[in-house]
This record gives sequence, C-alpha cells and structure tokens, in this order.
Amino acid sequence: MHAADETWVRVCAVDDIPLLGSRVLECAGGDNIALFRPAAARVFALVDRCPHKGGPLSQGIVSGDTVTCPLHGWNIQLDSGQACAPDVGCARRYPVQVRDGEVWLSLAPLAEAAPAAATPEVVA
Repeated sequence: MHAADETWVRVCAVDDIPLLGSRVLECAGGDNIALFRPAAARVFALVDRCPHKGGPLSQGIVSGDTVTCPLHGWNIQLDSGQACAPDVGCARRYPVQVRDGEVWLSLAPLAEAAPAAATPEVVA
C-alpha cells in the first residue's frame, strides 16, 4: 500500500448499494455517511444529513445525480453536496472510488472531523 492509500478504506462491494439507492455507514462519534449509487459503476458519499433541517438523505429518492431529502423536498447534488437552487446549503461530501467492483472511501475528512474516528461499518 502506498502512503497516499493509507487514508482509503474498503467499505463494501458496489453491488451492496442498490441502483438508484443508498447504504449508510455508521461512524462512531461522528456523522453517518450515506453512499449513493445513481448508475451502475458510480458512487457518491455525503454526510447523511440535509443542510436544511438535518433530514436523513439516505432515505431520500435518488434521481440522476441528485437526492431529494425526505423531510422537505430539498434536492442535493451528489457530486458536490450543494443544494439545488433556489435552496442554499451544502452537505459535506467524502471522496469515494470504485475499484474493481469495490467501494473505497477516503478517511481523511473523518480524521479532520474526529481525530479518533473509527472505521465506518456498513448498515443494511
């Protein structure tokens, strides 16, 4: 493993995330992370909290490259975490990669947010 790879952790197989759906990574002592799969080999990771009122984005509807918050209908861009106009706000995003059918998440943002952050675990 290269030094640059030390901040990345395998979290699941890409097929463990439903197409046009999500999976939740529970993070002890920090915000949960939602993994979204809008297309067969594309995955995005956002904090599982809408910037509006904290609704669980993982329970929203994925359409194209957005997720709709189930509480008040805000649309959040999966690639940037930005709310779609006219709404304003941003959900924190995490670097994610798909390598040979496996989903890898960068732990660097977790380390900045919580120095003792544990490895996330996938919740069904």
